[in-house]
Amino acid sequence: MLLSLPLLDSLDFSNLSGHECIALLCWHTGLDTFLDRYSFFVAMGYLTICHISRIYIFHYGILTTDFSGPLMIVTQKITTLAFQVHDGLGRRAEDLSAEQHRLAIKVKPSFLEYLSYLLNFMSVIAGPCNNFKDYTAFIEGRHIHMKLLEVNWKQKGFHSLPEPSPTGAVIHKLCMTLVALLLFLTLTKTFPVTCLMDDSFVHRANFLTRLGYLYVVMQASKPKYYFAWTLADAVNNAAGFGFSGVDKNGNFCWDLLSNLNIWKIETATSFKMYLENWNIQTAIWLKRVCYERVPWYPTVLTFILSALWHGVYPGYYFTFLTGILVTLAARTVRNNYRYYFLSSGTLKLVYDVVTWAVTQLAVSYTVAPFVMLAVEPTISLYKSMYFYLHIISLLIILFLPVRPHAHMQRQPQTLNSVNKKKAD
Repeated sequence: MLLSLPLLDSLDFSNLSGHECIALLCWHTGLDTFLDRYSFFVAMGYLTICHISRIYIFHYGILTTDFSGPLMIVTQKITTLAFQVHDGLGRRAEDLSAEQHRLAIKVKPSFLEYLSYLLNFMSVIAGPCNNFKDYTAFIEGRHIHMKLLEVNWKQKGFHSLPEPSPTGAVIHKLCMTLVALLLFLTLTKTFPVTCLMDDSFVHRANFLTRLGYLYVVMQASKPKYYFAWTLADAVNNAAGFGFSGVDKNGNFCWDLLSNLNIWKIETATSFKMYLENWNIQTAIWLKRVCYERVPWYPTVLTFILSALWHGVYPGYYFTFLTGILVTLAARTVRNNYRYYFLSSGTLKLVYDVVTWAVTQLAVSYTVAPFVMLAVEPTISLYKSMYFYLHIISLLIILFLPVRPHAHMQRQPQTLNSVNKKKAD
C-alpha cells in the first residue's frame, strides 16, 4: 500500500530511483543546518539535468513518454520535506512563522516513511505535492479526526463526531474531468494555436481580432490542465486523503490537495488572484521554499525557480520573464488606483469588470509561449502583437510612483516579531 512501485512500470524508473538515491544520500550526510540547501540544490540540479538530457541530448522532444512529470512532483516533495525538517531541527521555534511552526518536523522520517511519502501510489504520477505531516496523519488514520476536532459539534447538535465520506466530492470531480476532457478534445482542434503564427491570419486580421483569438486559443488549452489536476485530486480523495475541514455552512470540504479553483481562475480580477488559484500546490511550494526565504528579489527569484522547475523549453522562460514584468506592473497599478474605486458599489463593479478583462487578456499574452515552447513562434507572435504588454508594463514600472503601502511586509510574522510588537 505504501510504495506501490508497480505503477512506475510505464515511467523511466531509473531516473526516479536516481533522483531519490541522490537526495537520500544528501539527506543522511548533510548537517541539519544545511539540509534544506543541500537537498534543494541536489534535487533541482538533478531535475534540470534530466530536462536537458531528455530534450536536447536524447531528442525526446514531446513525442515520447515524458518522465519529467513524476520527477517534478518528487522534487517538490524532497525539497518540501527538507525545509520542514530543517525548520524543526535546525531553527529556533521563535524564528519560525506560525505556518512553519505548524509544519515543522522534529524527528527525521525513517527510510520507509521517506519512500512512502515520495512514491505513494496516489500522487507519484500527477501529484499534487502535500505536506509530510498531513500525509503521515492520513497513513496513521488521524487525518480526518484531527480536522473534525477543530469544530464544536455539540453546539451543532451532534453527540459524536460525524464520519465524512469523500464519495460526493469524488463523483463531482470525476464529472468535472469528463467535461474537461470533452472540451479539450473539441476545442483544441477547433482553435489550433498554429493559426496564431499563420502569415495570412497575421496580415489579414487586425490587432483586436488577433488579441481576441489569442484569448480563445489560450482558453482552449486550459481543459487539459483542468482534467489532469482534478483527476489527481479525485484519486487522493477516493483514497480518503484531502479532507480540509468544515466550511461556514457546515459542509465537509475535500479540497486540501486541490490544485485549482476554476471559478476563481475564470473570474480573476488581478494577475495575483489568477496565479493563486492556478496550480495551487505548486504556488504554495514556491512560496514556502523560495518566496518566504530568500533575502532579495523574492518575486524575480520565485519566477525563475518556477521556470527551472517546469523545464528548459525556451517558451517557459519567455512566459515567466514576462510574468515578472506583468506582476510588478499590476501590483503598481493596483496600489495606485484601486482605492479610488472603493467608494461606491457602482465604481467597484466597473473596476472589477475592467480588471477582469485586462487580467484575462494579460494572462493569455503571458502564457502563450508556454504553449508554443519554441523561440521562433514566440517571437513571431509577440511581434504581431507589437510587444504591447511588455511595453505597457515597463512604462508602468518606470513612471508610475510606488505608493508606500506597496512595500508591505513580505516575510511571514515569526513568534519573535509578534512578541516584540507586544513588548513595544
